[in-house]
Amino acid sequence: MMHLAETLTFSGRKAVAAWASLPFPARPGCLLPDALCAHPQAVPWKLLSPCRERKVSGCFAQSVVLRGVGKGSHVSCAGKPPTWPLHACESTEEALQGYLHTLFPGAFSTSHVLEQPCHTQPPYPQFFSPLLTRQGFLLDKPPRYPSAAVESIPVLAALQAAPVLRTLLRGLYKDVQKLNARRWASFFSAGVEQDDFQEALEELQTLAQAYEMGVEADESEEEADSD
Repeated sequence: MMHLAETLTFSGRKAVAAWASLPFPARPGCLLPDALCAHPQAVPWKLLSPCRERKVSGCFAQSVVLRGVGKGSHVSCAGKPPTWPLHACESTEEALQGYLHTLFPGAFSTSHVLEQPCHTQPPYPQFFSPLLTRQGFLLDKPPRYPSAAVESIPVLAALQAAPVLRTLLRGLYKDVQKLNARRWASFFSAGVEQDDFQEALEELQTLAQAYEMGVEADESEEEADSD
């Protein structure tokens, strides 16, 4: 994972955020383009990293993996013309890549589709909704009779070098900046010099600025002036 993160961080960036859809919302027998087109404004995943999500979205680079969707789940229904451009794709990989390029134009994106799902047999906790089948696909309504435990689920996950990390890094910078390092004698007795501490603090601020894009860069300048 460390090496993967290194391939996604450039232009002074050093950190990535993790996202996941657990499970990926798809119905039994659903075509992958249909599942993706059901979310045209945003990817149906949640942020796992301790960052506060902001309205400004996008990313600079990302690596996305979709598991548990069959390779044949991209073919449009026989006799029906494609309703979305994604339905004309020749493979699940192409459909996923096209979806990512639509939501994240200009970003460096790599994607992989694996048929093997994420297995959830015991001792995996059974915290799933009753709307899930044993294979982790969504039902429109709960079954009449309780189904067995969920044995596997499709998963969509990603690592992103994204602007959302700016809030985390700026928050860390402001918290550390408030500390009076001279009060912590043991801190400097370990060999850290005051100048080194200040330099590291400035590097943290520079790192946060590397995750700005568009309007955020203007906001950052205003915040710096107010500070």
